[in-house]
Amino acid sequence: MLSVYNCIVNEHDFRLVLLAAAVCTLASFSAVNLLRHARRALHKRFWIGVAALACGFGIWATHFIAMLAFSPGLPHGYNIVLTSLSLIIAIAMTGLGTYFAIVNERANADLAGGATIGAGIAAMHFTGMAAFEVEGHMAWDPALVVTAVLAGILFAACAVRVALIKGSMANRLLATALLTLAICAHHFIAMGAASITPDSTIVVPAGTIASGPLALAIAMGSVVILSTSLTGIGIDIRGRRRAREMERMRKLVNAAVEGLVICDGETIVTANDSFAELIGMSSRSLVGLPLGTFLTDAVLGSKLRGDQNESFEAELIAASGVSISVELIARAVDFGETQHRAIAVRDLRSRKEAEAHISYLAHHDALTGLPNRRSFNTRLDQQVAAADINNGNYVALFCLDLDRFKEANDLFGHAAGDEILQSVARTISQLLGQNEMLARLGGDEFAIIVPGIVTPSAASRLAEQILDALHSENRNSRAGWMVSTSIGIAIFPIDGNDRETLLNHADQALYRAKAEGRNTFRFFEASMGVEAKSRRLIEQELRQALMRNELKMVYQPQMQIDTGEVTGFEALMRWHNARLGEIPPTSFIPIAEESGIILQLGEWALFVACQEAASWEKPLSVAVNVSAIQLYSHDFPQKVHSVLLRTGLAPYRLELEITETSLIKDTNRALAALRHLKSLGVRIAMDDFGTGYSSLSNVRAFPFDMIKIDRSFIKSVDKNAQGAAIVKAVLGLGRGLGLPVLAEGIETPDELEFLAGESCAAGQGFYLGQPGPIENFKHLISSTASFAGGMQSVDVIPETVRRQIPS
Repeated sequence: MLSVYNCIVNEHDFRLVLLAAAVCTLASFSAVNLLRHARRALHKRFWIGVAALACGFGIWATHFIAMLAFSPGLPHGYNIVLTSLSLIIAIAMTGLGTYFAIVNERANADLAGGATIGAGIAAMHFTGMAAFEVEGHMAWDPALVVTAVLAGILFAACAVRVALIKGSMANRLLATALLTLAICAHHFIAMGAASITPDSTIVVPAGTIASGPLALAIAMGSVVILSTSLTGIGIDIRGRRRAREMERMRKLVNAAVEGLVICDGETIVTANDSFAELIGMSSRSLVGLPLGTFLTDAVLGSKLRGDQNESFEAELIAASGVSISVELIARAVDFGETQHRAIAVRDLRSRKEAEAHISYLAHHDALTGLPNRRSFNTRLDQQVAAADINNGNYVALFCLDLDRFKEANDLFGHAAGDEILQSVARTISQLLGQNEMLARLGGDEFAIIVPGIVTPSAASRLAEQILDALHSENRNSRAGWMVSTSIGIAIFPIDGNDRETLLNHADQALYRAKAEGRNTFRFFEASMGVEAKSRRLIEQELRQALMRNELKMVYQPQMQIDTGEVTGFEALMRWHNARLGEIPPTSFIPIAEESGIILQLGEWALFVACQEAASWEKPLSVAVNVSAIQLYSHDFPQKVHSVLLRTGLAPYRLELEITETSLIKDTNRALAALRHLKSLGVRIAMDDFGTGYSSLSNVRAFPFDMIKIDRSFIKSVDKNAQGAAIVKAVLGLGRGLGLPVLAEGIETPDELEFLAGESCAAGQGFYLGQPGPIENFKHLISSTASFAGGMQSVDVIPETVRRQIPS
């Protein structure tokens, strides 16, 4: 390579050589940046042309600046045609190589493209040397020519490979150095391969370009190169900044859980994955599409471009065509040095479903799915307002209450109770028309609104259908016979002109249906209002009776029929109210049981009776009636025990009277309570025997100490053959089971005589002693009084009866 060294040092102006190298370096840096940008740009062909122009001019300018630095010492010039052709070749070959490296997706296409650019450097160089006119003959060293061509191709191929690798500025600087080396190495090696032999016979043509004009052309070309390079650098910097902003914006947008879209006017610039998933498209495919493509409201796009910063509910159309409820909120953001709109897209489907569910729960019963009281009140008000009474179309209101539902619920459990309520709702709903409404008001209370009723008979038919359907349904249920319903019916405007009145009157009719046997229906009647008012007044006053000391206990003696000896007393409750006067137990006891007041009254009566009996000198027994509600309370045996301890009464002297009907609600529970009471030493009597189920299994299963025949069978027993047969049967049952029998309601000597003849053990009634304050019976409870003197048995038991008593 000594000839190359001599060529550069001895035959070139070194200052111009450095200038050529600087121009080459600048052109190469511009070409590398433009090459990288062209690969990423949307308009690749345009940027390939820009890169070819910059790189081609750089190769050509480097060659001719170096040629101007060459000083052969002979007259010389440049052929204008070949000089121009060399420039065209440089640009064309560079463009071809750049296109092949960027567009072709085959392996090593970048190396092939770079080799093409290297070949273009060689073609441009030797075409430019052909344009060099000089007085002499030019010869070439083949080895150096081949070396120059290979060096240009090799370094150019490596430069393109490095330039297209993603990386930092170091990669670009390395690619620039390699491309500069490819141009300069080829030029100076090729120049070292040339030798000129002077020949005066050769004349430089007059049409050649002198060095001055060529220098001007090269200067202009350099300006173009610099301008193109600076433009390319500016474009690259701006592109990289925009890319960084885009990447940062994309990451920020994707960080949002909700959908987020960046729009330039109407056009989507970027969208996050949440929005893309909501729409059903990829985020890349959304770029460039108008936002209005996915909106059903065309006006909404202009609203979002405004400055209101308001939220809008809209329907978004997904790629599948499904409409999605969303909330849109737009804000202005700076992006890419221009103002864009960031639109947050919130999916409202879950919220809408939750709101719909909440609204449903607010208006429907969660267990049965029926409308609740709130919906019922609204619907009834609407039907009352819309009723066409002029044409005889009335509105019927049905109030339903399940019979013995509490017992079924307690016996079979709450799960079975829920099944019963659901079954009732399902069964009745199947009977109703589209305009009729069944609602659950709470617990086991239902109501039906039936508009368009013309006659009460239509309401009667529907009530009968309901009763029949429930009866059929209950055959297959676990509760079976225990569930039925009572129905009260009120009709607008006959029974009331507003909702409250209609409900009140339907409730009164419902109460009448329950009082008259249940599993039936009753229409409202005016007299029911008076009864209901009286009941409410009694309940109201009864709640204050204990506080006012209005209640008192009276006692009725119980007597051995064969001897006339008083064995004890039954404690009976009496109530005298200052406002209502004397109220019989048959009136206030049922009300007390329905309202739950019986628990307080029963506990008071038990304590007072035991306290009174504990003060008697004679150890007579005291009988206290026990309500079914008391028996089934969880702590009733404990309360009895507590009363015995507080009063000091011996347990054997306390007799609790329990009706048979109270035992069937929950046999196991009742049996457990009675056994607990028996363990305390308390005596148990079956009260009102014959009026309930009169089940022999109950008499045998439960630990009774006495059977009490109801007064309805004792009345006129001496004259009524059927009553006499029943009493004889019960007395025989008692003898067979070893249980004493007490007859209640003995009011005549003939009744007493009949019972004595049938060997009835004991009795009580007005004939034997009327109920009264215990002061009336001091002679009976005092140990100092003799039996005969105290009882005056001759006046109580007739002589005809006494003669029949066995001695």
